[in-house]
Amino acid sequence: MSQADKEIDFEKIGEKERRLLAQCRVLVTPTSYGKNDPRLKSDLESCVSQVVYNPYARPLKASELLSLIKDVDGYIAGLDDINQEVIEAANRLKVIARYGVGVDRVDIQAATGKKIAVTNTPGANSVAVAEMTLAFILALARQLCLVNEDTKKGGWSRPEGLGLQGKTVGLFGFGAVGQEVALRLKGFGCRLLTYDPYVEPSRGDPLAVEFVSLDGLLSQADFVSLHAPLTAETAGIVNRVFLAKIKSGAFLINTARGELIDESALVDAIQSGRLRGAALDCFRQEPPERNHPLLAYPQVIVTAHVSAQTDQAVNRMGWMALTSCLEVLMGKKPPQTVNPEVFQL
Repeated sequence: MSQADKEIDFEKIGEKERRLLAQCRVLVTPTSYGKNDPRLKSDLESCVSQVVYNPYARPLKASELLSLIKDVDGYIAGLDDINQEVIEAANRLKVIARYGVGVDRVDIQAATGKKIAVTNTPGANSVAVAEMTLAFILALARQLCLVNEDTKKGGWSRPEGLGLQGKTVGLFGFGAVGQEVALRLKGFGCRLLTYDPYVEPSRGDPLAVEFVSLDGLLSQADFVSLHAPLTAETAGIVNRVFLAKIKSGAFLINTARGELIDESALVDAIQSGRLRGAALDCFRQEPPERNHPLLAYPQVIVTAHVSAQTDQAVNRMGWMALTSCLEVLMGKKPPQTVNPEVFQL
């Protein structure tokens, strides 16, 4: 971790700010927080009155947060369910510092109504998620999981894989992650398409990415990779209509949010052969039920929402979230605040 990534210089915190922090209790729920850099925990513990850590090895449900959120001033949050009930129970909370980019699991309106700042860590895990996307594309193209399992069982099958050169990859969303994916795929000689009505098409020029309509992307792409945030507009967008338009025999990759996909429609697309395979790092319910139908298909690769879990990304998310949390507790306004209007209330 470079000094540039460590945005707070703890030695330069003023006496007034130290007194403010010394009165604060902070809840920390991401299970990877401080895993690679113990200073994330030691620095926080040295300047606040108490740090409460996640008692479970997973994101917390709203019902589990209710007993933890009371009398907490700052909250460094993972993929927890922070609904209105949780926020109403937070009698002292001033900041929810999301350890990641997405804030779809935080009731922003309720937080703003209680003058609670919500921050995130934009850009911290873009490279990590892009690398995972590339790993998924390569694993699907070369059937790595199937061959690995067969070989370990004593088999010696040698299925024909797909070369990426000349294949078309469609990026549904061209934000920070989508652009990092394009940068990495450029070296493979792929044709790159994207659909993103909120990004200027000129952003694709340096990477030779062509902006097309959604229908144009789905009908041409050999690999469709999801990189859109979860919003009211994108929730469930990968439905039967979407999948019916996709090129027959294509692959679907999701390293964004599980809620983007209608999972029953995806099961049908896999079962019918419309999709040749899929790679999913996230589900609508996490973890999915053990009898979830998508887990039964050998051509579907599944992982436990680990795209952002690299040493580099975890450290960046940790320092950015810690910095934002402490800044709010010291009376400052972090630039990564999702609801900046809270400071005018």
